[in-house]
Amino acid sequence: MSVDMQLEELGVSDLGEVGEAAFSELAEPHRRELHVHCYRMLGSFEDAEDTVQETFLRAWRRRETFEGRSTFRAWLYRIATNACLDLLAKRRPDPATGGEVLWLQPYPDRLLDELRADDSEEPEALAVARETIELAYVVAVQHLAPRPRAALILRDVLGWPAKDVAELLGDSVNSVNSALQRARAGMREHLPAERQDWTGGDEDAETRELVRSFTDASVAKDIDAITTMLRDDVRYSMPPTPGLYVGRDAVLADWIGDGFEDLGDMRTVLTSVNRQPAIAFYLWQERERAYLPLTIDVLRISGGAVTEIVIFHADQFPLLGLPERLPADAS
Repeated sequence: MSVDMQLEELGVSDLGEVGEAAFSELAEPHRRELHVHCYRMLGSFEDAEDTVQETFLRAWRRRETFEGRSTFRAWLYRIATNACLDLLAKRRPDPATGGEVLWLQPYPDRLLDELRADDSEEPEALAVARETIELAYVVAVQHLAPRPRAALILRDVLGWPAKDVAELLGDSVNSVNSALQRARAGMREHLPAERQDWTGGDEDAETRELVRSFTDASVAKDIDAITTMLRDDVRYSMPPTPGLYVGRDAVLADWIGDGFEDLGDMRTVLTSVNRQPAIAFYLWQERERAYLPLTIDVLRISGGAVTEIVIFHADQFPLLGLPERLPADAS
């Protein structure tokens, strides 16, 4: 139902006449998609949440400026994008450098599932939507300057016309197209060459088996077995801890140096994050008589091998809806 029809049902002709409760009813259905948009822009789940709240506050305060020239949804996206750009301006001088994005946080698939695609959407569009929420894409986007970043997401992810992006950014269409070309070139520099072998569907049987084998080898601390599953140029990071390790030898040397082989008894929960397979590790704690959260390994798998591992700390377990502990008899 269009906003005009909703306003008619409310007995008003202008958004400026709407009360706070009614305005919230109009805006709330767009919360999740706006949150995902802000997450792509910012790379942080928490910053995205704060920015959506700021978006709704700005929209409420400026509701009388909505003239109906665009859809209500597009109007909210404009406000959200500008709120992201304002935050990014304050974030300087802390750009992504050396391939690291220390503020990176995971996005739970259970929340992404709230975004139901239209039956009319083509498979290619669904693939693009999935690929643009993967960690590799979110990290690559963070290496772009804020305005080219916004242009890229609005044009290539949301499919906005160049003239609408230009209006939002206060630039000419030529400037937007130039920024878009630079942004696409930057993405090619930072994105992996191959797509990941994971869709979350039944066709992922071989990938699921590799994830299970990697999980079993990790629990057993079997370095030799893990070695066979890592690609030569595997990448590993653990935001917000500094350090990006590239290459199988470098990754394993860091794990061994950090005492991986001496970890105690572990249990796991398989999950998915950012449309990627993920493993939640729990470590036995004698005092608690339970397995408590340790880390979440988010895997990127290409060509039948693990090509990237992003590990998040235990403080992300609640966000991902993971158990706070596993009992002693967990298996």
